[in-house]
Amino acid sequence: MRRYRYRCALCSTTSPVAFHPEDLAAEGAAHRQAIHGGHFPDGESTGRIDRLGRPYASLTPLTALHAQIADTLADIKDPKGMGHPWSATAGAALILVAAAALVIGVISAAL
Repeated sequence: MRRYRYRCALCSTTSPVAFHPEDLAAEGAAHRQAIHGGHFPDGESTGRIDRLGRPYASLTPLTALHAQIADTLADIKDPKGMGHPWSATAGAALILVAAAALVIGVISAAL
């Protein structure tokens, strides 16, 4: 399940986790209307976050891939939860290591 968060840098506030883009848009619109009179504040940001609350846009590609795999594995047991169980983190690392070993094996066999 995808998670989203609205952040207003001007007010230094962050919304609770939303699970649908429509809920995120409503949260942002309600904040802008109530606090900023309908205006868009500078530094406002919205976007997908991982189960640890980190925006995917701020992660390096390998970290984002690991977080996406770990999120997917963790969502099997608890779709609306936050945080990574150790099994999901270890499983994601194992999948990435196995994929890297497969690529190295294929490249070395081709040479």
